Amino acid sequence: MEELWFSLWWQSWALAMETAIVVPLRLQKLALGGRHAEREAWRMVEEKVLAAQKVQAMMVESGQGATLETVVQSIDHYRRKAGANRRRLTRQRS
Repeated sequence: MEELWFSLWWQSWALAMETAIVVPLRLQKLALGGRHAEREAWRMVEEKVLAAQKVQAMMVESGQGATLETVVQSIDHYRRKAGANRRRLTRQRS
């Protein structure tokens, strides 16, 4: 059980660090306007909907709802998505 609590802390911290980088990069892209900004705005909405559906499915599949384990898995899922966005957005700036 301690491992799950540590994992919850670690995944939450890692998600916070990833989003602290991704949010300003996305805001900068949106501020520039144009078709790239429009595409980024659509991507943001689409990925939020898809990620929420994925997390909901994970909780339904577990048959127990939001257990500590499924919460950790959900945070990890969002963290991996944020990391992919960070890599994509920083690669485009180079």
